[in-house]
Amino acid sequence: MEKIKKKIGIFLIIGIVVLLASFNTMIRFVTDYQWFREVGYDQVFLTKLKTQLKIGIPLFLVLTIFIYFYLQTIKKDYYRKVHTVYQGLDEKVINRIALAGAAFVSFITSATFAGSLWFELLTFLHGVPFGIADPIFGRDISFYMFQYPFIGQIYSTFISFIILLTVITLVFYIIMMGLRRPTLFDVKYGPEDARTQTGFHMENGKKLMHIALRQLLILGFIFFITLGLGYFLKIFELLYSPRGVAYGASFTDIHVTLWIYRFLTGLSFLSAILLLVGVQRKKLRVALAGPMMMIAVAILGNFVELGVQNFIVSPDEISKERQYLEYNIQYTKMAYGLENIEEKNFSADQQLTSEDLKENRETIENIRINDYRPARQFYNQRQGIRPYYQFHDVDIDRYIIDGQYRQVFLAAREIDTKKVNEQWINRHLKYTHGYGAVLSPVNRITAEGQPQLLIRNIPPESDAEGLHIQRPEIYFGELTDTYVITNTKEKEFDYPKGDENAETIYQGKGGISLKGFNKLLYALRQGSFKMLVSGNITGESKILMHRNIHERVRKIAPFIYYDEDPYLVIDQGRLFWVIDGYTISSNYPYAQPFIGEKGNYIRNAVKVVIDAYHGTTTYYIADERDPVVETLRKIFPQLFTSMDQMPGGIKDHIRYPQELFDIQANVYRLYHMTNPEVFYLKEDLWDIANELYERKEQVMESSYMVMKLPGMEKEEFVLSIPYTPKGKPNMTALLVARNDGENYGKLIVYKLPKQKNIYGPMQIETKINQDPNISKEFSLWGQQGSTYIHGNLLTIPIENAFIYVEPIYLKADNENSLPEVKRVIVAYGDRIAYEETLEAALNKLFGTDFGKTGDPETPMPAPVVEGEPQHIRELIIKANEIFRRAQEAQRAGHWADYGKYIDELERTLERLHQLGTAEE
Repeated sequence: MEKIKKKIGIFLIIGIVVLLASFNTMIRFVTDYQWFREVGYDQVFLTKLKTQLKIGIPLFLVLTIFIYFYLQTIKKDYYRKVHTVYQGLDEKVINRIALAGAAFVSFITSATFAGSLWFELLTFLHGVPFGIADPIFGRDISFYMFQYPFIGQIYSTFISFIILLTVITLVFYIIMMGLRRPTLFDVKYGPEDARTQTGFHMENGKKLMHIALRQLLILGFIFFITLGLGYFLKIFELLYSPRGVAYGASFTDIHVTLWIYRFLTGLSFLSAILLLVGVQRKKLRVALAGPMMMIAVAILGNFVELGVQNFIVSPDEISKERQYLEYNIQYTKMAYGLENIEEKNFSADQQLTSEDLKENRETIENIRINDYRPARQFYNQRQGIRPYYQFHDVDIDRYIIDGQYRQVFLAAREIDTKKVNEQWINRHLKYTHGYGAVLSPVNRITAEGQPQLLIRNIPPESDAEGLHIQRPEIYFGELTDTYVITNTKEKEFDYPKGDENAETIYQGKGGISLKGFNKLLYALRQGSFKMLVSGNITGESKILMHRNIHERVRKIAPFIYYDEDPYLVIDQGRLFWVIDGYTISSNYPYAQPFIGEKGNYIRNAVKVVIDAYHGTTTYYIADERDPVVETLRKIFPQLFTSMDQMPGGIKDHIRYPQELFDIQANVYRLYHMTNPEVFYLKEDLWDIANELYERKEQVMESSYMVMKLPGMEKEEFVLSIPYTPKGKPNMTALLVARNDGENYGKLIVYKLPKQKNIYGPMQIETKINQDPNISKEFSLWGQQGSTYIHGNLLTIPIENAFIYVEPIYLKADNENSLPEVKRVIVAYGDRIAYEETLEAALNKLFGTDFGKTGDPETPMPAPVVEGEPQHIRELIIKANEIFRRAQEAQRAGHWADYGKYIDELERTLERLHQLGTAEE
C-alpha cells in the first residue's frame, strides 16, 4: 500500500511540474485558438495542430518501440557475451531506464520533426503540378518546389537521428557497465585472505570488443546506405549549380559531375555490402574496398572536372554552354513571370505638338508635381492635429474625383501609442484608435507650394464629390502595436473637439469577449494584473489583439511573404488596408536567384484586405495560375477567397505591387537578352536609370502614374521605370506594368532605337544644372539659410516622344520648415522650361495656352516682370522667400527666427530700393 501511495505521489509531483512548465504554452494555445476562431480561421490554426499530432504521435510510438528494443538487444548481447558482477539492481529497473530513455529521445525527435516539417509534409502531399518539366531529368517543376525540399529535410533529419542513435548506444553501454560491471580482471586470494595475484581477463575484453565492433558494423552499414542516398539527392542539386556561365547545371555538371554522383551512389551501396562481407569473413581488405574506391572516384572526379572545365569548356565556352544558357534564360523568365512580357518599339521621334498635348490632357493633368516624402512631412505637421497622431506612410492611388480620373496621395491618421501617456487605462482603454485620412491630388499645390488637400481635418472634410469617409475610426493599422479593450465603462477617446474630446463606444465586429474565465485567461496572456482587477471591464467588454496589420497577416498565414508597404483604400465611406502577398521559393530549377540570397521564384498570389474598423481580414487569390497558392488552397481551404468575390470598390484600387515590379525590372535588365551569344557576352546589359533626389545621385524608384500609353485609347494607372545601357546615361527602354481592369498585371517594355541618342534621366539632370539661369537661382537659394531640393524626375511617354518633369523644392534651414514646390522643370528634347507652374512650363515649350493643371488656390508669389533687370528680379524673389519664411516662423511660434527674417527682409528691401533709385 505504501508503495502505491509513493508512486501516486511521484506521478502527482511530475504532473504538477509538467503543468507549471507548460502553463504559459497552454494559455497561449487557448487564446490563440479563440483569436483564430474570432477572425474566422480556426481551421487554419487546427490544420497545423492536427498535422503535428498525426506526425508526432505515430512517430513517437514507433521510435520509442524501436529504440527500446534496440537497447534491449544491446543489453541481451551484453549479458550473453560478457561476464558481469551483479550490482544489486533489479532487471525491471534497468528495463524502465531503457524505456524512459527511449521515450525521452523519441519525444524530442518526434516533437522536433513534427514542429519543423509539418508544413513541408502538407505541401509534399498536396503539391499541384506546374505542367512544366525540367530540361535535364524531365520531372515536373512541382517535384522541386514541393517534394524535393521535404525529401532533403527527411534526409538531414535521418542523419541527425543516426548520430543521436550512436550517442544513445554509447551512453547505454556506459550505464550497463555501471549497473552490471564487467569482470575484466581476475583477482586471486591467498590462504590468509590477502591479495596475491591479479590478471587481465582476456576473454571478457575480447567479447566487449566484439560487441562494440558489431554495433559499429551496423552503424557503418547504415552510414554507407545513407551516404548513397545523399549522393543520389545531390544529382538534383545540379540544377542549382553556380559553376557555369549562368545559374543551373552546366556542361561540366552534366557530362562529368552527374556521372561522378551516380558512381558514388552505387559505390556507397556497394560499400555497405562489402563492409558486411568483409567483417563476416574477417577480411579487412574487402571491408575497406568500397570506401577506398569512393575516395579514389572522388579525387579522380575532381581532376576530371577541372580538366574538362579548363581544357574543353573554357576554350569554347559559348559553344559548350549554349544549350544551358538557353535553359537559364527560359526558366528564369518563367520563374519571375516575364515569359509573356510584350515588347514594343518606341521611335522617340521628339515631334510633339500642342495638339498632341491636348489629346493627352488627362496624362498632363495627372503629372505629379509633388513627391510623397515631402507630402508626408506636410501631412504630419499640418494635419497631425495632436502629438499622438501620426501619418506613417503616404500611398499613391487613383480615384474618380469630380468625374475625372485622378492620381492622389492618401495617408491614414493613426495613433502612435508611444506618444500617449503611459498609464494603462490610456493605452488600452482610452486611446484605442486613429481617426480619418487625408487625400491630395498629386498635381495640385497651394500658393505656398504644398499639397492641396481634398480630404482633411477631424472629423474628415471632403471637397471631392462622392468621396467621403463615414467610418473614420482606425482600430487596425500600421502603428497599432498594443491590444485594446473596448465596450468598457470608460468611454473611448474618439477625436479632439475644441476644448473637449469627443468620445465613442466601439460598435465593430472585432474582438474576443472577456466574460467569465476569459478575463483571467487574457490577463495572464497579457501579463496584466490591472486587466484582472479593473472595474471598468464588464461582461460586455472585448479585447482586440494583433491589431498591427503586418503582425496580423503573419499570424494568420506565416507561410506567405508580405509586402512591407500596405496601402489605404476608401470604399463606400469606409477605410480598408490592402497588403500584397507573395509566394516565394528558392527551388525553381535553372532560375537565377534575385530575391535575397537564394530566392528565385515569385508570384503576387494574394491580395489581403483588412477592414480598418472591424478588423475583418480576407485573403483573395490574385493569381490562380500560381501552383504554389493553389497548393496552399488545397491545404487551407478556409483561408482563401476567390478574387471574384472582392468588392468592386476595392478591386478598382488594386495595384501592381512595386516590390514585385522592382524585382522583375532588375531581372529584366539582364534577361531581356534572349540570344545566348548576346547574353554570354553581356553586349546589351541594361541598368536602372539614375536621377538626382535632394541633390544626390541615386537609382530611380519605379513610379505610379496616370497616363495614356502610346498606342492606347485612354489613360490608365501604370507603374514604370526607365532603363539605360550599362555604364551609359542615355535611355534605352521603359518598362511598364498596367494596373486597371482586364489589363492588370500586363507588362510592356518600350524599346528605343539604338542608332540615336535619347536623353536619359541623368542627362536631363545634368542639362538642368548646367542651365545658366537655373544654376544662378539655385546658387541664390543655396545662400541665406535655405536650400533647394530636386524632386523625383518623371519620365512620361506621350505619343512617340518623351517629356521629363521634375519639381524643385525650397526648404529653409530650420528644424520645422517644410519643403515647398517653387518651380517645375519640363524637359523635351534639347529644350528645358523652368517655371513656377507646370502649365507655364508646358506653354513655354510648346507655345500654346494649355491652361492650368496645378490649380493653385492663389497666384504664386513673386511674378516675373518682362524686361526687368536680372539682379532686381533676384532680389524680388529673395524678398518673397524671406517673407514666406517669416510667416512660417510666426505660425510655428518661433519668434527668434521670425525676428531674424524680418531684419533680413528689411535689409533686402533697402537694397532693392537703392537699386530701383539707381535705375531711375
